[in-house]
Amino acid sequence: MTKMRSLRLGGLGLRNYLRNRPFSVSFELTYACNARCKHCHLGGPVEEERATPERLGELYSEIQSVVTILSGGEPLLRNDLEDIVRAIHRKNRPPYIVITTNASLLKPERFRRLREAGTDQFSISLDYPDERHDEFRGIPGLFGKIREFIGGLGSGAGQAVTLSCVVQRDNFRELLKIARLAAEWKVRVNFTTYTWLRTQNKGMLLTKEDLPEFREIVSQLLGLRKQNKNFYPSPYVFQRMMQYFENGFIPGCRAGQRFFVVNPNGAISPCGLIMKYYKDVAQMRAEFVPANTCGDCNTSIRAECEKPARLMIRDNLGIA
Repeated sequence: MTKMRSLRLGGLGLRNYLRNRPFSVSFELTYACNARCKHCHLGGPVEEERATPERLGELYSEIQSVVTILSGGEPLLRNDLEDIVRAIHRKNRPPYIVITTNASLLKPERFRRLREAGTDQFSISLDYPDERHDEFRGIPGLFGKIREFIGGLGSGAGQAVTLSCVVQRDNFRELLKIARLAAEWKVRVNFTTYTWLRTQNKGMLLTKEDLPEFREIVSQLLGLRKQNKNFYPSPYVFQRMMQYFENGFIPGCRAGQRFFVVNPNGAISPCGLIMKYYKDVAQMRAEFVPANTCGDCNTSIRAECEKPARLMIRDNLGIA
């Protein structure tokens, strides 16, 4: 990323923060997915109306978020994904474009095409440091595919890849191994909080009995963070994660303000876990935001977008 673009991203981030505009918006490009993840309610083919790349570009121009996440479902199932990236991308200007993917369909050639179209970062799900990841995501051989894909990237390309791990009761003891694996592969790593709202399964949440051990693991992870610039989560994010696991609730959700979702058909929702649809941002803010009392999740987009402004700019853009 050029210094000029970093400054523009930081400037827009501060402006949006002060004006209560969104820092991050997730464009859920499809509900279809080729995985059957244990922590998710999606999976399989879906008949759906999909907004065109041109319409999605128009929506971005109206929203002007600092970070635009292209997600699903599995966004790589859309054959027009490169066109969508080009429609949203602004040369040397915001947004910072992130594609979230299970990477089963990601080949080096498509990686290069999407990078050339304007993608800044690929967030690749990795929940275990070995083949247990295959079972968790419901795709045989997936861990090996991810390892092969990353190994096939050219020098420096790994800076555009982040391994994203959903922290839950069965894998929290593996986090150090995943962080070390990311360092070995020369890619970034991020940790996000499991939420039960997708599947109604609270059995995957860490319990209060797990927290002393988890705190020690977090302490070691933050020690690694001081040594490795590719380690993404901040102490603030881990603090909120522990608060969520301890209390099962974090008040003050800013869905519909700091972050929200664009659905496959172009309708607006406050988040991907609240199935309410609005024709535009103004309607959502008038009807949903004043009545929002939800605090039942600590998803990655919420954890990042509710940081204090100073931490948000420093951690997300690396310029402060």
